[in-house]
Amino acid sequence: MDQTQAPYLDAVIEYVRRDPSRLHVPGHKGIASDPALVEAIGMAALEHDISAGLKGIDLGPAPTPFQQSQDLAADAWGAARSWFLLHGGSQGNHVGCLALGHIGKEVIVQRNVHSSTVDGMIMAGLIPTFVQPEIDPDLGIAHCVTPGNLETALSENPQAVGVMIVSPTYFGAVADISALAAVAHAAGVPLLVDEAWGAHLYFSSRLPEGALACGADLVLSSTHKIVGSLGQSAILHRGHDSLIGDDLINRCLTMLETTSPSSLLSVSLDGARRFAALEGERLLGEVLDAVDDARARIRVIPELDVLDERLLEAPSVHGWDGVRLAVDVRGTGASGHRVADLMRELSDVNVELYTETIVEAMFGMGSDAERDADRLVASLEAALGALDEADRERRRRFASPPPWGALRMTPREAFLGPQESVSFAKAEGRIAAESLAAYPPGVPNVLPGEELTQETIQYVTDTLSAGGQVRGAGDQTLETVRVVANP
Repeated sequence: MDQTQAPYLDAVIEYVRRDPSRLHVPGHKGIASDPALVEAIGMAALEHDISAGLKGIDLGPAPTPFQQSQDLAADAWGAARSWFLLHGGSQGNHVGCLALGHIGKEVIVQRNVHSSTVDGMIMAGLIPTFVQPEIDPDLGIAHCVTPGNLETALSENPQAVGVMIVSPTYFGAVADISALAAVAHAAGVPLLVDEAWGAHLYFSSRLPEGALACGADLVLSSTHKIVGSLGQSAILHRGHDSLIGDDLINRCLTMLETTSPSSLLSVSLDGARRFAALEGERLLGEVLDAVDDARARIRVIPELDVLDERLLEAPSVHGWDGVRLAVDVRGTGASGHRVADLMRELSDVNVELYTETIVEAMFGMGSDAERDADRLVASLEAALGALDEADRERRRRFASPPPWGALRMTPREAFLGPQESVSFAKAEGRIAAESLAAYPPGVPNVLPGEELTQETIQYVTDTLSAGGQVRGAGDQTLETVRVVANP
């Protein structure tokens, strides 16, 4: 297809150019809004924020400009069919879970899936069997699932109707998708890949192959993360020869999509797709060069190291995404939380992720990567100079996440059933009614329906005390937790 086109973007621009009478929503009519908002986002954003369902844009003879744009996205990513998502990558995980729920109930799930997949399992009433990813014994971060572990899980759960995995991880580890797809398909089930952090892999020969090229059935691309569409926009792709059909995806997507879609999010997807298809190789090459240079400069700073190609030594890691820059701060004696705080306070440098051992910066396609890299290195040096003795003794000794508790009820039963709030510190033995996921990176530590163990309670408490947050808890202080009410 002609990737120089952007049909939806062009149609919206043409509508605004005509200056029609807008007797439809939104009420600002492209003109009226708070002056400070206009100054912040510009009149152009208001003018191009138009209603859905307009003839010649979203409606009319097929293919409409909107459908043409989705078809171009499928061609650019190498998918059989693509759907624009306006509720972020989370919506794609929800759709995937609902689709599997139409097929059956039991699924195989990588344990470090994003919390939105947990939410999707609750919606769909799925019963998960978890596969543990490889845990890095030094850094305490999760890598990928090995084909052997997946094969074992499927053989032990012959009723499973699908597999849900994550690749790349937050830290750039890419799984052996071809082998994982072969294992899943040999068992007659589809492989769903949360590739939220890998939408850019398809546009640079210097990066690992994307999941669609490796046989995955359904793939989520969170295009706003690196490819550069507006926040909250994403794309869901169906692979060629997928075991999940278009009709099923359409039904599930219709249930979850808004009836007032944002034209701004959709035009950003159309434009970002064209930008990536035409300029991605060059732009990502510039980012990779800048990040490689910054990585080399950080390596020689005393007390610091970086994650790099050495990740490929891990058995579960098949490829490595060099666009992200993860800094190992263990040599400082301080936690990544403290280093990130100092980077922000002293240099106004705000990173994507920090853990006890890692500070990670994310670079975007087409951004000023050299400038960003220079500021990152300078902020790290300033932060190290500001660490005091107390900071250097603050990092707690890393402990691997404890094994998750036994699944006593399905996540849906626990989430929707009778509940009560109890002291989190005294919740050992109770069945959780809400999920608890240390955030970032949003990996679930407790799921609805799982028994709370003392080890998990202590681990989550330690994470909070170290400066982390917990997603999913109704009580953000986690003084209390919602559990299934005792009969």
